[in-house]
Amino acid sequence: MDVASLRALIDETVVSRYQVFGHKDIPGLCASLSMPAPPSKVDPHTHREVSKHERLAASLEACRDEELPVIARAVLASQPVNAVQRNALQDALWQGSDCVEVPGRTRRELAASLPLEDYVRHADRFLTMLNSLWVLDNDPMAAWNGGVRTLRAQITQYVINNEDWDAVFLFEQLGCFDAPHPRFARFLEALAAPSTLPDESAQRQFVEMANVHLQRVGAQLQEAGEEDGYPLFELIRTGEPPRRRPRQVIFATLAKPDIRISSVLDGDLEVIEQAERADQVLVYDRVIGNDGLRWRDLLNWWQEKRGITDTEQARSALFERMRASLPNESTGQKESRGQDNLYWLYYNIHHHEPDDLPALLPEVWLHWDHQTIKQRRERAQQHIRMDFLLLMPGRRRIVLEVDGSQHYTDNQGTVPNTGKYAATMAADRELKLLGYQVYRFGHDELKDIEHARPLLEDFFSRLLKAV
Repeated sequence: MDVASLRALIDETVVSRYQVFGHKDIPGLCASLSMPAPPSKVDPHTHREVSKHERLAASLEACRDEELPVIARAVLASQPVNAVQRNALQDALWQGSDCVEVPGRTRRELAASLPLEDYVRHADRFLTMLNSLWVLDNDPMAAWNGGVRTLRAQITQYVINNEDWDAVFLFEQLGCFDAPHPRFARFLEALAAPSTLPDESAQRQFVEMANVHLQRVGAQLQEAGEEDGYPLFELIRTGEPPRRRPRQVIFATLAKPDIRISSVLDGDLEVIEQAERADQVLVYDRVIGNDGLRWRDLLNWWQEKRGITDTEQARSALFERMRASLPNESTGQKESRGQDNLYWLYYNIHHHEPDDLPALLPEVWLHWDHQTIKQRRERAQQHIRMDFLLLMPGRRRIVLEVDGSQHYTDNQGTVPNTGKYAATMAADRELKLLGYQVYRFGHDELKDIEHARPLLEDFFSRLLKAV
């Protein structure tokens, strides 16, 4: 992520527009963008009046580099920016993210095969999609001054009303061939999306055509869910496991969930909520989109589920409810402090940007079996819960495990047990084959919170850089 560019772009889109804000607006503006509180209008030491520009500039200067992505997203969501500024902010945010790279030659081959007529039939949707990713209104006043018309007007005339441009020329005018890889990847997904092309047959024809070219460079558009009854496609590297959209998440349970199949033919699972243990099983059953499951999504769900109107009260209650599900020494699990430290430090390290943070879910159910391990014997699913799960953007599933001595010893941690270690490694392999990224910590790394903090600060900084 290019933090220097982000800082300069935030300055350009917010600080340098100080004329449009009044002094009274500046504290609220900074708060809405998660920027530090600005200095007061009058310097308390010199009694000099501080200008609006100085107040905004001081607030931005006080921002740490790791806070800039949150501010940039807030600018994109709430501030009036033109398409050039929008794209610059997005490209700076996306730089360095884990994405599929499509080289220039493949982009041209894709363009040469693109059936533009399918998109012209849905012209309004096509223009809306193009406008969301490219700069169409580069100079709205140019035509009045005898200059070239906007790209939007040219596309309307030469692509939609007539057939003067082919897709290769259109791609050149949009800047597709030189665009950063993350933007082009999103463009390909948008070309296959039902919001652009509400015709499943046309969607699948485009995907089939695109994959002929993409597979030569180790990539493909893969079906990964649905929207309004139409398939959704995601650009992945060839050989990656399918990344399906999670249907529900059972987490932070204080007791084994009571699950039944409500429709055998459809494979619909239902978690039975019993009055006497209504708060012992948490089930997140809302749609989890391409942005993953963020803290704000989880908090909104919790507030509505519990009827809590005060956000800070809900935030504290949810944090403590999830924490209560972690193993603890009072239940005889001596090597539990590492898990608790990881959970607490994750939210403490990122307390300044909680809303866009991927929610760290503790004690997440991976498998469920109505029979016991003793009953299943060799066919039992050993690894039934994950210590922690992060559902990241792009449907990445990150598993964090904290391994105490019970993972590789017997007799209260004094006798090595190679069978236990082998079972742990087998479960690790299985998770990876299912498409999860697994990171393991030794309990001794995390048992001391002061030692664990710098370790986890570095780990989460690197892990979340693509978010």
